[in-house]
Amino acid sequence: MQTALKAMLKELEAFGRQHDASVTERSGRMLNITPDTGEFLAVMTRATGATRILEIGTSNGYSTLWLADAAGAGALVTTVELLPEKAALARSNFTRACLKERIDQVEGDAGAYLAGCADASVDLLFLDAERRAYLDWWPQLARVLRPGGLLVVDNAVSHAQEMAPFMQTVRADSGWSSSLVQVGKGQFLAARH
Repeated sequence: MQTALKAMLKELEAFGRQHDASVTERSGRMLNITPDTGEFLAVMTRATGATRILEIGTSNGYSTLWLADAAGAGALVTTVELLPEKAALARSNFTRACLKERIDQVEGDAGAYLAGCADASVDLLFLDAERRAYLDWWPQLARVLRPGGLLVVDNAVSHAQEMAPFMQTVRADSGWSSSLVQVGKGQFLAARH
């Protein structure tokens, strides 16, 4: 990782913390991943050789930058964000980080986007959005991830009760192996057989 990108990530981390401390409404917060989760995503991206990455929940692009940097040249991170103001902030950050060519930014509803994706078109899928929607999205998430692909879901420990129905559904599916990793706010991993 280049020094300039490291500095920018530190800046975005600080911005996210300061911003979220002053905003009471959840939808207005950045809700960024933790730095150790960013490092974890980078390792998972490199270890799996993922070049077709889908992120649901862009926010200001902090996690997207970790993914795009780790994936390297020739890879593409598609990131989906519902809120236009967050998408605009992320777009600016992608340009500043000089990683815009590795990122396909989608503004809109993730459920609708998933429905239009081709089968087995994703190597790694990072899910960090509206947790209440995950269960409804599960058939599409399972369909778009290729065999051998990896699903990483943030907030599996910090919001364990809210995540429980989704995690139980994935664990009950015989076509998947899963694990809970104590990194950041907890990462639920599921690999498609």
